[in-house]
Amino acid sequence: MRTTFFSPAKTAPDEFIAYKKTTSTESTSFLPNLKYLLVGIAFGVVFVKAEIISWFRIQEMFRLDSFHMYGVIGSAILTGILSIWLIKRFNIKTLTGETVSIAPKTFSKGQIFGGLMFGLGWAVTGACPGPLFAQIGSGYVVVTVTLLSAIGGTWLYGYCRERYSFFR
Repeated sequence: MRTTFFSPAKTAPDEFIAYKKTTSTESTSFLPNLKYLLVGIAFGVVFVKAEIISWFRIQEMFRLDSFHMYGVIGSAILTGILSIWLIKRFNIKTLTGETVSIAPKTFSKGQIFGGLMFGLGWAVTGACPGPLFAQIGSGYVVVTVTLLSAIGGTWLYGYCRERYSFFR
């Protein structure tokens, strides 16, 4: 059976990802994606155990009462810096042998307003997109409102981005 799926195509920086149509003789099944589910579950467990999804911990961070979240964020930044340096220094390739390329970033004034809106939403709701699913999985069903708001905000941004120069 011939199955059609889409894979990312190269685009210029600051554009939406375009997808090119490719074909495969493999049938699509759940099994190849099981590894992503398992990694996601493990990631969620780490978030819960490290109290990264705790509304109380997030509020502590924004009130400057505790170093806990700053330590987590700082270690994530240092891990990212080290990872990027290693990828560039040793020309590390993906598991499939492809070269890893990091697109140059450009600044826009929308990043300032977006960052302020993100931080305000994070402070008010006690959730950012990373731990949302871990919070829902932990039984904090009220966070579904935050998830739906994040989806709505993403849709609104996509709708407005091409129509208004403010977002460019």
